[in-house]
Amino acid sequence: MNSLGAGLAALGVIGPGIGIGILAGLASSAIGRNPDASAQIRGLAIILAGFAEGLGVLAIVVGILVLFIGGK
Repeated sequence: MNSLGAGLAALGVIGPGIGIGILAGLASSAIGRNPDASAQIRGLAIILAGFAEGLGVLAIVVGILVLFIGGK
């Protein structure tokens, strides 16, 4: 049962992966439309990708905790 819980927690990586893909597409589109604002758009995109990646790492950590500590 712990393995099932860890697998379900690891599914939380799917959302941030999709979010980063959408963010990268929209950021590159915005830079294409307004190249003068590329530094601001790139900086904001990096910050937002960090937040999304943090959620993915949190999901992996929860999965590992469930796997190793959940049954005790």
